[in-house]
Amino acid sequence: MATTSDIRNGLCIKYNNDIFKVVEFLHVKPGKGPAFVRTKLKSLSTGKLLDNTFPAGRKIEDIRVETRKYQFLYPEGDIFHFMNTEDYNQITLGKETLDTPELLKEGEVVTVIFNTEDSMPLSVEMPSSVILEITHTEPGVKGNTATNATKPATVETGAQINVPLFINEGDKIKIDTSKSSYLERVKE
Repeated sequence: MATTSDIRNGLCIKYNNDIFKVVEFLHVKPGKGPAFVRTKLKSLSTGKLLDNTFPAGRKIEDIRVETRKYQFLYPEGDIFHFMNTEDYNQITLGKETLDTPELLKEGEVVTVIFNTEDSMPLSVEMPSSVILEITHTEPGVKGNTATNATKPATVETGAQINVPLFINEGDKIKIDTSKSSYLERVKE
């Protein structure tokens, strides 16, 4: 058993007969009243987000997890196929176990989190950033760069990302997978 002081991003806990992963947390100590921990939890069975507040010092049931590296092979509808990079065993996971499936490119190496009790895959952690090529975007309008103006662009996986006006089709960009946002242009 752990307490609320052990809460961190990525921690898997059992709560309300379901397994959740902590996405965000904030320890709050108001001037008046007891301290508490505000969390954003993601259900690993349904993929839904839940905002929850725990009183400080409350016991929580954490789940022992193990991580393994897997390479993404291909999607098949809402099913995603992965291969273990060490022993080449293949597994299939549902779309709800991935945080940002629209940014997953074939051949990308991800971290799969397994429950150590029953060896069931719980979730897939994407790398912090991915490099993808722009397949479609409108040309930027000259003279419209006084502000941080952005335009929509489609990347090779089909995801829509807002990018600065100077980005053109064929450019490779680095994307933050946690926010699905543009970070920088990548030069070869």
